[in-house]
Order: sequence, then C-alpha cells, then structure tokens
Amino acid sequence: MLVGSEQGGRVATLSVEEGDHVKQGDPVFVLESEEQDASVAAAKSRVQEAEARLADVKAEVQRPGEIEVLEASLAQAQAMLQQANNNLDRARALFDKGWITKAQLDDAVAQHDRDQAAVGEAEKRITAAKLPGRSDMIDAAAANAEAARHALIEAEKNLGKRSVVAPANGTVEEVYFRPGEVVKEGQAVVALLPPRNLKVRFFVAEPVRASLQVDQSISLSCDGCPPDLHAKISFIARDAEFTPPVIFSREQREKLVFLVEARPDGAATELTAGQPITVNLGPHQQMVRR
Repeated sequence: MLVGSEQGGRVATLSVEEGDHVKQGDPVFVLESEEQDASVAAAKSRVQEAEARLADVKAEVQRPGEIEVLEASLAQAQAMLQQANNNLDRARALFDKGWITKAQLDDAVAQHDRDQAAVGEAEKRITAAKLPGRSDMIDAAAANAEAARHALIEAEKNLGKRSVVAPANGTVEEVYFRPGEVVKEGQAVVALLPPRNLKVRFFVAEPVRASLQVDQSISLSCDGCPPDLHAKISFIARDAEFTPPVIFSREQREKLVFLVEARPDGAATELTAGQPITVNLGPHQQMVRR
C-alpha cells in the first residue's frame, strides 16, 4: 500500500521509519503548509467580517414594536409643530402691533423651523423602517456569511491534507522521501504493508493441486520461527506455468506448476515479507518466499 498526499510539496516531518508498525490514524508525514496556513487565516477573517455585516443588517431592521415607538415620536413632533405654528402666528400679530421685538419674532420662527424639521425626520425613519428591501438585504448578507464559512471549511480541508496518517494497520516497508525533499501530487512517500496484504505464494504440481481447495488450512515453518504457524489458501491458479527461475524446493522441479496463494493466520502474520518458509502439505513440502 503506497501512502502519499493528494497535494505536492516539500516534506516537513517524517514520523515513521522502515520496519515500524503503525496503526490506522497514526501520523506518517507532514508537508510544509505556509501557504495553506495563510489561506485559513484569511478565510477566518472573511467569516468574521461577513458575520459582523449580517449582524449589522439585522440590527437595522425595525420590529413592529419599534415602529410603534417611531409613530409615537412622530405624533409628539407633530403636536409640537402645531404649538410652534400657533406661537408663530401670535408672535407675528404682536410684532405688527409693536408689542414684541424683532429678536423675539425671530426666536418664534426658529422654533417653528426646528419643530418642522423634527416632523420630517420622524416621517423618514418610519418610511425607512417599513421598506420591504430590508429582508432582501438580510438574505444577501446571510448568503455571503454562509459562503465565507464554506470557504473556511475548504481551506481547513486543504490544510488537513498536508498531514498524512496511516490508512490502515501495517508495517512500513520502505521510505521513499525524507524531510526537505519535494514530492509531487499523489506521489508515494512510504510503502505500508497491511497484515491483510500478506500472503504466501508457492507452486505445486498438478497432482498436488487437485488435492487443494480454497479456505483449506496449511502449516508453515521457517528457521527461527515459532511453531504451529498456519495460513489459509485464498487462491489456486487454474492455468499452469513453467517453474519460476528461482524457486526453493526439496523436491525435483516440475516442468509445469500451478501458483497457490495463502493468507497467514495468527502469529504467522508477523513473518517478514520475502522471508523463505516451508509450506507443509502432508507428504508434499515446498520452500517458498512470502
């Protein structure tokens, strides 16, 4: 099983060495990620800005109760304007008779103008609060915030791809790249051999093949290995082939043989890939390599 990254880059750290046993999810290697770190930081900033804008737009929308308050303020402003109108009419009459000064008349005019402006401002606030476009502004701001959050998720995913973990339990068979070296997208950094991929491959003659069947248990042995090693036959070739150029056998080579594969069980899964072993098939024995 070749373990690489969906992205290319320079290897920053390597957490395994050849021969190490790893479990699924254990760290294997990390690629340099300055660019991806910056992308995540920028995406987080955009999310904060978009959410702040959404909060501002929502705050600008007036609820029904708030509109009632604005209408009450308008009524009060209109009452004050009416009073200012009356006061201005009275001041003009008194000024014409010479009973008040020009400055007093100017004060009455100024008060009238202020009250009239207050009424206009109150009317504008009510009109703005009732604008139907406010809901559209909220929808647009919400969509922008959602897009920013989605972009952040994608940026974090890209950053996560810089750290590669073991996809399965297994043994590190080979390390192809080390820290400081550059790998391409999809290029393997290490080779991992999961227990399920271990198999014993051996060759038998036609008479022996006829006595074998898939799922049959066979015995294994090797120098320095524990006793009672077993495997189950998982594949029996239908077609014969010539004896491989290099094959270990205690019997005379046969001209045509059949490939048989078996998967180790129990303690046999600890055998090393390429290790010569003996397959015990009753009266038949074959020296093979796993």
